[in-house]
Amino acid sequence: EARAWREWLLRAVAGDPENLQIMYGIAGERELGETELDWLPGYEGSTPVRVGNGAAGQLQLDVYGEVTEALHLGHMTGLARSDYASLLQLKLIRYLETHWDQPDEGIWEVRGPRRHFVHSKVMAWVAVDRTIKLIESGDADGPLERWRELRDEIHQDVCEKGYDKERNTFTQSYGSKELDASLLLIPQMGFLPPDDKRVIGTIEAIQRELSTPDGFILRYPTAGDEAGVDGLEGDEGAFLACSFWMADDLAMIGRVDEARRLFERLLSLRNDLGLLAEEWDPRLQRQVGNFPQAFSHVPLIDTALRLTASGAYGG
Repeated sequence: EARAWREWLLRAVAGDPENLQIMYGIAGERELGETELDWLPGYEGSTPVRVGNGAAGQLQLDVYGEVTEALHLGHMTGLARSDYASLLQLKLIRYLETHWDQPDEGIWEVRGPRRHFVHSKVMAWVAVDRTIKLIESGDADGPLERWRELRDEIHQDVCEKGYDKERNTFTQSYGSKELDASLLLIPQMGFLPPDDKRVIGTIEAIQRELSTPDGFILRYPTAGDEAGVDGLEGDEGAFLACSFWMADDLAMIGRVDEARRLFERLLSLRNDLGLLAEEWDPRLQRQVGNFPQAFSHVPLIDTALRLTASGAYGG
């Protein structure tokens, strides 16, 4: 199954790396234009109803890191070596060499102006780091020294421009004051160790500023009736993937009991089939958003594995 998924991925993203999309159709379709169906009322009056996704054409540099990390994990866990996968990684890094320092729309598909999102830069670093590891393992050839310098350059850039020394926290984008829950992935991706004071400061800042009353995590500050950082009006619920990321980070910094309690509260939100939506509305006490949401279930599995490994459930 893992091999089949990798082959699908390689077919879907085949071509020039500059044309890498953030999403594809199930059969690998590239044309996913967004259309509003104004004659449909939507679930419980939730409008507009859309098909497709306009974000498919956005620049999201983090996806280069996501693809490379997926290929790296497959390689590290015993998936047979693929020349095509190795070639793809090399092509992605050659593209990032000249594009990593560009602003983009980021992981949350913002509809506002492009920014230098810290998470995007971290994932660009991940792409370079994992490809360096591939070359070091002897399964690919590439300019190691040049890419090691690139890895160091990206790391230094993020630590200098994406970190607020006064508040001891990384920020959503270069020069901004806003926080972003995607920053919780910094230690999980190996960008900095969990015990780094900047990592701990970021975790604690997100807990203070992006937590709902029941301890779940918002993606970023929303601005009510005004267009916020994402270019959209209105508020939103806690993002469940981000809440699982928080549980992961708490476990990584040794706060295992707190991580387990948060994880179990998240599990209690599941419906009778054990499924989760995209978000949890703390006011209405209900799931909202896309349902069922893979982006909620994948981190659920990751967190369960991490907590088990940390001894939260014995063994």
